[in-house]
Amino acid sequence: MIQYDPLQYLPSAEELPDSDDTPVDNELQILIPTLLRAVLSWLWSERQDWFLGVNMGVYYQPKEPAIVPDGFLSLGVVRRKSAKGRLSYVLWEENYIVPQWVLEVVSQTPGGEYDQKLEKYAQLGVLNYTIYNPHHWRRDKHEPFEVYRLVDGQYIRQSGEPIEIPELGLLIGRDQGIYEGWQREWLYWYDYQRCSAVLGVSPMSDCIKTRKSLIDTRANCIP
Repeated sequence: MIQYDPLQYLPSAEELPDSDDTPVDNELQILIPTLLRAVLSWLWSERQDWFLGVNMGVYYQPKEPAIVPDGFLSLGVVRRKSAKGRLSYVLWEENYIVPQWVLEVVSQTPGGEYDQKLEKYAQLGVLNYTIYNPHHWRRDKHEPFEVYRLVDGQYIRQSGEPIEIPELGLLIGRDQGIYEGWQREWLYWYDYQRCSAVLGVSPMSDCIKTRKSLIDTRANCIP
């Protein structure tokens, strides 16, 4: 009996463009998610079930162009798929695991972060959507840092900071720090339980400050 394998009729990552070939117009669109990936490499150094892509195409339908977030995070996937790494993130090659978190860093050229992309990520089922807009938030009539959670198919903006991302067991927020020799506001992951257990610092605000100094040091040491 012939076994039908639907994947053999779908394009592979090698056959698909790795991005939309649209250059970023601000280096923060690369540095912000790269720092977040470096932080996770420390927090989750023993885990191999996650992948954080930076400016990489996410393919969700064979005949549709990829959507290219500035950053995205998927849990439940193999961290390193091959010696050459992922060329793109192809849902039908990832057991149809949709990223649980997506990041857009708003630049000088508006990219539909608050409308077209927001709608597309909701349609894909991305549970958590972060928009970082440190320089153009007044132009866009939004806040510099916004985190949305998908509830019944609609994104609901979350309050407070740092803000919990339940699926990741982490929080995300802003703080001053130094990365690649650049002192400015950056985005950071926070792990309250590990912070308390490892550092034994209280109250939590002191824990965050103490831990962030360690994160800055380690992130700058990670190539």
